[in-house]
Amino acid sequence: MKNYWLIYILLFVISCTPQNDGKVIPPNPPSNSHIEAGKVKPKNIIFMVGDGMGLSQITAGMYMNKNKLNLEKFPVVGLIKCHSSNNLITDSAAGATAFASGIKTYNGAIGIDPDSVAYKTILEEAEENNLATGMVATSTIVHATPASFIAHEKQRGYYENIAADFMDTEIDFFVGGGKKYFDRRETDDRNLIEELREKGYIVSDYFTEELNKSYMSSKLNFAYFTADSDPIPVSKGRGYLYAASKLGIKHLRKHSDKGFFLMIEGSQIDWGGHANDSEYIITEMIDFDRTIGAVFDFAQRDGETLVVVTADHETGGYSIVQPSRMDSLATKFTTTYHTASMVPVFAFGPQAELFSGIYDNTAIYDKFREAFGFKGNGREIIKEVPSQN
Repeated sequence: MKNYWLIYILLFVISCTPQNDGKVIPPNPPSNSHIEAGKVKPKNIIFMVGDGMGLSQITAGMYMNKNKLNLEKFPVVGLIKCHSSNNLITDSAAGATAFASGIKTYNGAIGIDPDSVAYKTILEEAEENNLATGMVATSTIVHATPASFIAHEKQRGYYENIAADFMDTEIDFFVGGGKKYFDRRETDDRNLIEELREKGYIVSDYFTEELNKSYMSSKLNFAYFTADSDPIPVSKGRGYLYAASKLGIKHLRKHSDKGFFLMIEGSQIDWGGHANDSEYIITEMIDFDRTIGAVFDFAQRDGETLVVVTADHETGGYSIVQPSRMDSLATKFTTTYHTASMVPVFAFGPQAELFSGIYDNTAIYDKFREAFGFKGNGREIIKEVPSQN
C-alpha cells in the first residue's frame, strides 16, 4: 500500500511540473540587477590609477597596513585585460591611451592609434561638455599616464612636445613634476609657464611656495609643479598626493556647476616594481590608498560622484611567499618589467555597476562616456600626428 502512495505522489508532482515539449528547462538565471546601472548619472567622475598596481601590490599594502585598505570599501569590483595593440604586455602609454581614448595602440604611443591618428580623450570630451577637468600625479605631469589624457604624440619620451600639448587644452587644474619641460626647454625657446600665465593660470612650484599657500582662487585655472623632473618617493619625503587630490576636488567643484573629471595617479607603485623593491611598492601603495580614502569619503558625502580605481598593468611579477607574517612579508619578483596579468577595477557611486565583470581596458572609456551620458559613440578623430623633427 505504501508503494501505491509513493507512486501517486510522484505522478502528482510530475503533473504539477511545468513542461517544455520534452526540453530541459534551465534554472532561473541569476538576477543581473547588480550589474545593470541605475538611471542616476554622476555629475563628477574621479579616476584613480595605481600604476603597476596588481593584486599582490594591493595585498602587500593591506597586510603591511594592519590588514586594512580603503579599497575594501568599494562595493563593485571587476577585472580588465591590459594588452596593447602590438604586445601582450602593455606599457603605461598604451594602457592609459586605452583608458583615455578607448583605442588599442602600440607601446609608447600617447593618445594616437597604430597609424598615428590622434583620438580625442575623455578629458577633452569633458571639456567640450563644459565640465571642469584636472590631473594629479606623483610622476612628472608629462609622464605616460597623465600625458595620455591630454596629449597626442608618437612616443612617450617626447616630454617637451607633451608639455606643449597642454597649451591646446583648457585643463583647469594640474599638479605634478616636470617643471623643466615647461620653462627650460631644449627643443625650442618657449616658456610654457609664462604662456600658461598669459592664458590666465595661477602657476607656482615647490621651490617658490608650498602647495596650500600657492592656491588662490577657484575662478582661475591652477598649475603647480612638485619637482623640476621626477618627484621623490613618499619614503623620502614626498607628501602631496593626498593634499593635492583634495585641493583638486575643491577647485573643480567650484570651477564648474556642470561637474568635473579628475584623474589621479599613484605613479610610483610602478617604479617600486621596476626596482624590485618591495618596501618602495608598499609605501607607495599605502600613500595611494590614503588618498583613495579621502576621495571615497568625499564621494560618499557628495552622492553625485563616481569613483573608479584601477591600474594600467602589473609591474614586477610581484608575489608574497613563505615565510611571511601579517606585518613582515617575504616577497619575490619574476621580472623588472610589466606582466600580462589582468588587474582589478574598483568602483563606487552612481553608475558604479557598469564596472563589474571582466572586460578590455578600452571599455573603461566607453563606461565613462555612458556614465556621464555623453552623446554619440565617441572615439572622435582629431588629426594625424606628424613625425618628430
